[in-house]
Amino acid sequence: MSVDTQNKAGHDVGCEIAQHCLLTRTRQISRVLTAIYDEALRPFGINASQFSLLVLIGELGPISRADLGRKNHHDRSTLTRNLQPLISQEWVFEDAPESNGRSRPLALTGQGKTLLRNAASAWSSAQARARSLVGEVGADALMGIASELPRRMR
Repeated sequence: MSVDTQNKAGHDVGCEIAQHCLLTRTRQISRVLTAIYDEALRPFGINASQFSLLVLIGELGPISRADLGRKNHHDRSTLTRNLQPLISQEWVFEDAPESNGRSRPLALTGQGKTLLRNAASAWSSAQARARSLVGEVGADALMGIASELPRRMR
């Protein structure tokens, strides 16, 4: 096979992947949607990833880091990176280790609950923009897909 034929074949494969790759498209959608929420939440000193954790901790807490990571499909380093500012700002409290010595339950502080209430209108505005961007059918499809994701085991 000549170099031109190899380059063309490589280009065709790359073109096919670029046009039809679910991973590429979902990552693009994620970046655009994340920017919408980040912009809305910026005045509150929090980004979309941190806000999502705040919401989950408020809903599920007290919850261990491991359980929170599994629930939200986070790896340990990403979870730690996003949790650290929440703990530093005293929006999330990490309790003393449980009897097993390993688990340190996370819970919202009073300040964290106040932040969640105060930022709710910004989230609501971002949610409306995001729904408008993807459309009602797209939003419903995304919510349906998310509800069917397998539980992360590790």
